[in-house]
Amino acid sequence: MINSKSHIISPVLRPAMHTQIANPEQVTPVVSPAPTSPGYRLGKRAFDLIFVTLALLLLSPLMLLIYLAIKLEDGGPAIITQRRVGLGGRAYHFYKFRSMTVDVDHSFAHREFAQQVIRGEITKGPSSNGGLLKPTNEGRVITRVGRILRKTSLDELPQLFNIILGDMSLVGPRPSIDYEAEVYYDWYLPRLSVLPGITGLAQINGRSSIPFPEIVRWDLRYIAERSLWLDLKIVIKTLPVVVGMRNTA
Repeated sequence: MINSKSHIISPVLRPAMHTQIANPEQVTPVVSPAPTSPGYRLGKRAFDLIFVTLALLLLSPLMLLIYLAIKLEDGGPAIITQRRVGLGGRAYHFYKFRSMTVDVDHSFAHREFAQQVIRGEITKGPSSNGGLLKPTNEGRVITRVGRILRKTSLDELPQLFNIILGDMSLVGPRPSIDYEAEVYYDWYLPRLSVLPGITGLAQINGRSSIPFPEIVRWDLRYIAERSLWLDLKIVIKTLPVVVGMRNTA
């Protein structure tokens, strides 16, 4: 459980006001960047680039094998893009290895469930899904290769390129899909004041097994306490979570 602290913003159960914005990439109201010292900002960027460079050197053969495995299974695209919401509420192209079939658009079926999770109306997944907050019918449309990728979190590897592009950082709040961010409550919005990340406090404290409002509280705690030392600790604690395949479907 998260200790109650003064910097945790108290919940305001009111959806954020979404107005028609001229820029089509702006999904939520404009959110100002959190105050950040130049030293931390430059150090975090250097840490990201060094880590990503080493990771790509080590993982490139594995990523090529994954690419070929997906293509050989059904001939569809190996890497997909989604509209995710990042710093300031702006949408960007988010990269993943494809884990689902290509015959239908899965976003419509996922939208209603995802929005209920974001609003906190669904706080626990079914026992048949291990209690994870994932749609129960998703298993029918996940490919054989995709099941392995999701279980091992290897489907997230293309996000290393998002870090190079500056849309993401190694550590930060996980980015929501655009239609998820559309139903954010006001008190969720500060999680958009920093770059989204591949991992964060919520990912080492439950991932998909905890309700979204609790994820937001972990994210707000990270934003209030962030430092290079905290980022390094989160990365180190992420490794056993990924290797142990905890809270993955």
